[in-house]
Amino acid sequence: MIKIIGIIIVFACVLGGFVLSHGKIAALIQPFEVLIIGGASLGAFLQANTPSTFMHVLKKSLSMFSSRFTHTFYLEVLKMLYEILNKSRREGMMAIESDVEEPAASPIFSKYPGILKDAGMTAFVCDYLRIMSSGNMAPHELEGLFDMELNSLKEDLEHPAHAVARIADGMPAMGIVAAVLGIVVTMGLLGAVEQSELGMHVAAALVGTFLGILAAYGFFGPLATAIEHDAKEELNVYEAIKACLVASASGMPPTLAVEFGRKVLFPAHRPSFSELEQAMRGS
Repeated sequence: MIKIIGIIIVFACVLGGFVLSHGKIAALIQPFEVLIIGGASLGAFLQANTPSTFMHVLKKSLSMFSSRFTHTFYLEVLKMLYEILNKSRREGMMAIESDVEEPAASPIFSKYPGILKDAGMTAFVCDYLRIMSSGNMAPHELEGLFDMELNSLKEDLEHPAHAVARIADGMPAMGIVAAVLGIVVTMGLLGAVEQSELGMHVAAALVGTFLGILAAYGFFGPLATAIEHDAKEELNVYEAIKACLVASASGMPPTLAVEFGRKVLFPAHRPSFSELEQAMRGS
């Protein structure tokens, strides 16, 4: 909701100030300038990035108005880890083999569809539970393996935000390109049209610069920042999973192991100690 409010404020203040200054909204409607700026920016983005990055950015852009990384989601991750660790402690690591091999059919994982539909996160948890069940890796070795994968994951999660930020940085320049082309058209009309018509063409060219700067700093720059925040929250969940599993591998009981994970979570949506304790009792 707050993102929608932000977009409305940008439009309201920019266009409202323009109208109050006796400007005409119709003068800002320049579809060819939008075509030049938008098309050139899209083409540059496609040249610089892989198809998977483009699809990731598209999905994140469409879902930027709602985040799955909420208080409830964090609590579900911790509850799921508690259940799987509790089962392995009571019945042995071999008891969770079927859960790990087929999480979709697992009675534990299937209770948390929000986690299960995230194939990457589910595979992350299952892979490390397999490693732990082998019993051949010391806790500090397991933590080192976690750190190596999380470093790689961090780069992968942050790349889309960096890609959008670079395009946002280039959009004012694309606006200048559109403005220059508009001036070229205007200069070609010198002596052939009335002075008032020339003024309209100059105004249209200047709108290109305006649109490029507005799109960069009013929309695409904030979009890059929003994607970056989303990546940090996702990585934070992986770090919480790491803390839980390493604590469990070190011999901590499940109730204490998930407390390690809870402490790693960002405070904004972190469940309280009593909430987590109540959730574990309920499960």
